[in-house]
Amino acid sequence: MSGPASGPVSGPGPARIRRADPDTEPDPGLARARTELAWLRTAIAFAAIGGVILKRDVPAGVIVLLLAGVVWATGRLAGAVGGILTRPRRLLLIALAVAAVAVLALAVSLFGPESAGLRLA
Repeated sequence: MSGPASGPVSGPGPARIRRADPDTEPDPGLARARTELAWLRTAIAFAAIGGVILKRDVPAGVIVLLLAGVVWATGRLAGAVGGILTRPRRLLLIALAVAAVAVLALAVSLFGPESAGLRLA
């Protein structure tokens, strides 16, 4: 009896199983893409706040706008796969950049121009 089940199997052989590179594995839940979007959203927020501050106080606004660029560049560095820097060095650089942004924000808030405070109504 000759039929599809009894005939020779044609086509490619069994699929080869290869070990995937950890950096190129599929990203379950798109965590890397969400992280990149979070960094971008933070940089846009810094730029928007810098634009508002720029209307009232030019030097402080320029500083915040420059920090928006630093945040954006830090996010790009965080999302980079491979490259020149190793993972621990990238993490150290990101931590230092975030700390620098925090210190600059603190300096602007402490030593910046006096504010009239929050006006309700």
